[in-house]
Amino acid sequence: MHTDTERCVRAVRSRDARFDGWFYTAVLTTRIYCRPSCPVVPPKPENMVFHPSAAACQQAGFRACKRCRPDTSPGSPEWNARADTVARAMRLIRDGVVDREGVPGLAARLGYSARQIERQLLAELGAGPLALARAQRAQTARVLIETTALPFADVAFAAGFSSVRTFNDTVREVFALTPGELRTRAGRPGPGAPGPGAIELRLPYRSPLTPGNLFGHLAATGVPGVEEWRDGAYRRHLALPHGPGTVALTPREGHIGCRLRLTDPRDLTLAVSRCRWLLDLDADPLAVDEQLAADPVLAPLVAAAPGRRVPRTVDPAEFAVRAVLGQQVSTAAARTHAARLVAAHGTPVEDPDGGGLTHLFPTPGQLASLDPESLALPRTRRTTVTTLVAALADGAVRLGPDVHWDEARAALAALPGFGPWTVETIAMRALGDPDAFLAGDLGVRKAARHLGLPATPAALTARTAAWRPWRAYAVQHLWATDSHPVNHLPA
Repeated sequence: MHTDTERCVRAVRSRDARFDGWFYTAVLTTRIYCRPSCPVVPPKPENMVFHPSAAACQQAGFRACKRCRPDTSPGSPEWNARADTVARAMRLIRDGVVDREGVPGLAARLGYSARQIERQLLAELGAGPLALARAQRAQTARVLIETTALPFADVAFAAGFSSVRTFNDTVREVFALTPGELRTRAGRPGPGAPGPGAIELRLPYRSPLTPGNLFGHLAATGVPGVEEWRDGAYRRHLALPHGPGTVALTPREGHIGCRLRLTDPRDLTLAVSRCRWLLDLDADPLAVDEQLAADPVLAPLVAAAPGRRVPRTVDPAEFAVRAVLGQQVSTAAARTHAARLVAAHGTPVEDPDGGGLTHLFPTPGQLASLDPESLALPRTRRTTVTTLVAALADGAVRLGPDVHWDEARAALAALPGFGPWTVETIAMRALGDPDAFLAGDLGVRKAARHLGLPATPAALTARTAAWRPWRAYAVQHLWATDSHPVNHLPA
């Protein structure tokens, strides 16, 4: 979009927050870059240039605006709506892969050479993987500076910088402030001894957002011991590279409150990325709603609850196992099966806030030795579970952000016991395909009959072609025609 100068100028002049994260405005006279909704008086059009990423702005010699803080914009919705190489690369960079594995590791995951990845990212985003990762490190550093009392040396290494000097130089270059000045402006106390304190964040999103089905689904399907709804927040344990973490996510006006407790602050970037993915916070609700509302059948549903999101997962492998456990049973039964699996094979983890979280969900490796006779499931379902676990453990099935959605679908469909419902459920919530559609789902078919839509899977699939590529969001609206607890915030 950044190449459409006229459209970008209109967005800046109207301070349209819908375009935050889509592009960035760099001002030639001040050498500052802003988000489109920046509250300052817009510059003259001839003094504006537009870039597709904060990293491109920084690489061109611009610093972040202190008023609108463009580095805190929601991410571009493109990276969650596409499955091409650039989109998958951006999802991996967002997860901190470049910091952990370098550019060669990023390229290996995508099956390309480092030079090819560099060329594709430069062409579309105006910056290579190192510059994009550097911009993300700067934002992580800012979060730790402003929300914790960690010494700056600890902040530097937690954010992924190789040295304190590089950290200091980057912060000054990107924000035109020293780390100390950033902390003072935020009103934080001086550095203290690092400890297991909570990190409080605001996770921005593009309005509107209807939280009912989003948090209702997570709460109603939550696995006891791993997840819970408590004091108005969805809480769960997170399995992270440097140790377990705990997150509490609270729906608020204009943002999601996020309270993290981490074993190691180096996991902050990945934890935030997973939380944003879980809640689908980088979606473009206006684009989704506009297309779905063009159908007279969906228009009243969209008008009644604009901005519905697709509840996802923090761990694709975990969700795949849970999807199989939930085949042809009620929500309550699926939770019971998953809770038994967690109690028997999960890693015990203490809840730092004294809640009901007790375990991490078991990994495929931990479930590899699972005795199928211990599962209170039909024999065919036991085979499905053990086959899936083995395929996940040995890499025959991959469900990470680096995987093309169609390739993952094909790998899952080849497993015994995997029909269209299971494959599309995983595609929608674990892989994040915005066009995943559960034509054979009981709730979808019930809603279709109620709304006068075709009820058979084939006919319904054909009827919904006009909803593409947002059919996963249409599913949320169809489900919401029922009074099931997944569609409402818990009391």
